[in-house]
Amino acid sequence: MSDERHFDGKRFFNPNGANGRGFRDVPRMLTVARSRWPRDVPITPRRPPPLERADDIIVTFVGHATFLIQTGAGNLLTDPFFSRRASPVPFAGPRRSRAPGVRIEDLPPIATILLSHNHYDHCDLAALRALARRFDPLLVTPLGNARFGRAAGMRRVEELDWWQQLDTGAMRVVATPAQHFSARHPFDRNEALWAGFRIEVAGRRLYFAGDSGYGPHFKEIGARLGPPDLALLPIGAYEPRWFMKDIHMNPEEAVAAHLDVGSRLSVAMHHATIQLTPEPIDAPAQALAVALAARGIGEDRFRIVAIGDSVTLPG
Repeated sequence: MSDERHFDGKRFFNPNGANGRGFRDVPRMLTVARSRWPRDVPITPRRPPPLERADDIIVTFVGHATFLIQTGAGNLLTDPFFSRRASPVPFAGPRRSRAPGVRIEDLPPIATILLSHNHYDHCDLAALRALARRFDPLLVTPLGNARFGRAAGMRRVEELDWWQQLDTGAMRVVATPAQHFSARHPFDRNEALWAGFRIEVAGRRLYFAGDSGYGPHFKEIGARLGPPDLALLPIGAYEPRWFMKDIHMNPEEAVAAHLDVGSRLSVAMHHATIQLTPEPIDAPAQALAVALAARGIGEDRFRIVAIGDSVTLPG
């Protein structure tokens, strides 16, 4: 049973009322002039580096919101998206300009998948099917999303409400609030919950924000759960603001979220992979540099990591 502060008995909602635009606004959105992204940006997929010490953590940016998190307690994958398009059909819909930085067949054993919500660029059923067949991982996801995992062949699925936690002994996962929405088609809007995740493993705290607009939940996450050693924060797909502000942060807001949660190091995500909105492919990275400079924050504290590159948190 979900908390009534974000569930009315039928649908979920953001408690501060920031519930975004509906499908009726999509035609207006489609009239906005779009920058032209390159069709294919060359990517040389890499094999993930080996975890040489059990107390190290290696985080590899696979692309968009997909990260491989290697730990001595087991490997995690966030929002696995490996398909060519974020769409219910293979021949239309947003198409990725950069291939995954790690091929799905080159992944090490995956123990746990964190699935933040059901949008096509985060909930890729083809990828989930392949991962289920190969690894039989545990899927952790917000309320109402288990059916997608089970449809993909996941045998072990745990649903969490905001602030609920799952403790496996070696790892603790807490579902955290996010400001977003859910839908797979025009008639199921907000029937499933959306969330971020806070992971405690090997004495470190990681925070994966999922998809989110900027809101008061970031300060609450930092206050309730403490500052993360590493935060994975979205910076892209934010224009036009009249349409996207409730559901996607721009880079300036992502810097504010970094400060709100008190992250020691943040890594940008949800950019430079697939064109969902009109801004140019490199605009989020450029705007992030400006926002960091305006706040006097070094780029060593909030980084752009190239697709396929890794960040190591030493033990």
